[in-house]
Amino acid sequence: MEQNIKQSVHPNHHPHSRSHVIYTIAVIGFIYTLHLVIPMYSNSSFLGLFADERTISYIYMAGAAVTVLAFLFSPWLIRKMGNYRVAMWAVVVQIFLFWGLIAQTSPIVLTALFVLQTAVISVIGLCLDIFLEAYTDGLHVGAVRGMYTATLNASWVMAPLIGSMIINGNSNYHNTYVAALAMLFPLLYLIFRNFPRFKDPNYTHLSPWQLVKHVSHNKNWIKLFIANIILQVFYAWMTVYSPIYLNKVIGFGWEAIGIILVIMLIPFPLIQYPLGILADKKCGEKEIMTGGFVLMGLSTIVLSFINIPNVALWALVLFITRIGAAASEIMIETYFFKTVSPRDSAALGLFRITRPISYFIAPAGSILVMMLTNSNGLHPYNFMIIGIITLFAIWPTMTIKDTK
Repeated sequence: MEQNIKQSVHPNHHPHSRSHVIYTIAVIGFIYTLHLVIPMYSNSSFLGLFADERTISYIYMAGAAVTVLAFLFSPWLIRKMGNYRVAMWAVVVQIFLFWGLIAQTSPIVLTALFVLQTAVISVIGLCLDIFLEAYTDGLHVGAVRGMYTATLNASWVMAPLIGSMIINGNSNYHNTYVAALAMLFPLLYLIFRNFPRFKDPNYTHLSPWQLVKHVSHNKNWIKLFIANIILQVFYAWMTVYSPIYLNKVIGFGWEAIGIILVIMLIPFPLIQYPLGILADKKCGEKEIMTGGFVLMGLSTIVLSFINIPNVALWALVLFITRIGAAASEIMIETYFFKTVSPRDSAALGLFRITRPISYFIAPAGSILVMMLTNSNGLHPYNFMIIGIITLFAIWPTMTIKDTK
């Protein structure tokens, strides 16, 4: 998608200036993620106001398909308009889409708006990735990615609690979109304030087929992509179905669910930055990556045997799952961005496509469980299945070649 923009964007920046821009991008990323996550854990419950669990699965699959198309179309759009303009327009479009989710009542219109905002969110995230890559030097990839990812994940810790407070035990799901909409205005201002002079490189053009062929020549990337898809499937299923499961099957209220989710997500801002620094100074990405998947898979399987509404127990086991997820995630990010060369940076968009692909796979798997168990999909077997799928990542992570 693009040539090596690390050297082509403001190459004469003083290191302190470069650091300032990186911290600014982290703040922008924090606000972006906050707008994304505040409604995320209640999205499925919001859709549940006019759709059953199976229909919700199809809606998420449609969102994933449109997001993949958006990722494939974005390189062309960024070449034509520039990364700054695409980022600005994507935020503006997102404002109108969220306004529609607040104001509309038609199930068909709401479904269309929900699908479209899913795709636009991903385009904004891709633009932020390009900004960050431009100011990251090769010696500090782990530290920068660790800091950035930890900052984004701090939003994941705060947002569920904010969302549950907004819902306040009722069905005030529209209000989560009001809060998310409010986040978009400072996001728009900060991008406008900091990047109007962003110098785009001469983006190279690769068709989708050429891009896939280019990536397939790197066996380590293939293994990394497989591991990332498995990680994103874990995230997708947990995000879509675990809040519904905790609410409808286990019997937790939204205040309790908010507390559980906050505790569950603490490992992300807590351990990812130190692990990123560790990856810069010592080899061992694949060992940490593999250990994370093992911990994640086994603890997720344990969830299938818990059927009592005990906040501390659920919070503890979910906390353990996210220790593994946080470790695997930051090692995947660090490994990929360490191995991006001037030619390889075209794979960034394809690397991010793994997330929408996961939002197609996870609902499809849930629909299969519904068919096999003759249930509405809220079944303990889901945790066992997703745990076993997570353990499949052991092979690609163990056989990948370390960067040092």
